[in-house]
Amino acid sequence: MKFVTNMNQLDPHQWVQTHADYLYSYVRARINDEEQARDLVQETFLAALEKSKSFEGRSSERTWLTAILRNKIIDVYRKKSSKIVAADVLQAEEEQSDFFNTEDGHWTNERAPQPFGIDDYDPLASKEFNQVLLKCMQKLPALWMSVFTMKHIDEEATDIICAELKLTASNFWVIIHRTKLNLRACLQKNWI
Repeated sequence: MKFVTNMNQLDPHQWVQTHADYLYSYVRARINDEEQARDLVQETFLAALEKSKSFEGRSSERTWLTAILRNKIIDVYRKKSSKIVAADVLQAEEEQSDFFNTEDGHWTNERAPQPFGIDDYDPLASKEFNQVLLKCMQKLPALWMSVFTMKHIDEEATDIICAELKLTASNFWVIIHRTKLNLRACLQKNWI
């Protein structure tokens, strides 16, 4: 059975075979819980079935499904950011307290940036680096991971991120700064 909307065809019977792996990879890069990632893909298919009449054919089926999934991921980010535990943030901030000298604000010798050694493109090294980066991202507090993912993986505009996650612009920039410090420290420890 095929659904026909505005002369464009959707084929829900092929969605799992055609799009499930792609959608799962997409969500796993943004959500670090495998079970939740699988649930979000299933919820995406269900929502797409319910919204099939609204499919206008202005994008591919995959693009349309990805947009639905993206909105579901943002809902997860919102829930996580509203439940953010202050202890997680305080712990992350304490871990950063030794990054800079309190007298002059410069990097401490132990925490000063070091070269990563990935100047030359090497597909294998790039894949390994991405795995280490993902593990480092999973150690971040949920809100920090959400903000970083939306900004640097999904390339969302700052004002959209602030609106979606109900952040002020100054909170956003503090989170981005602290996230980058933590990721850099984690990468230097685990990659170099």
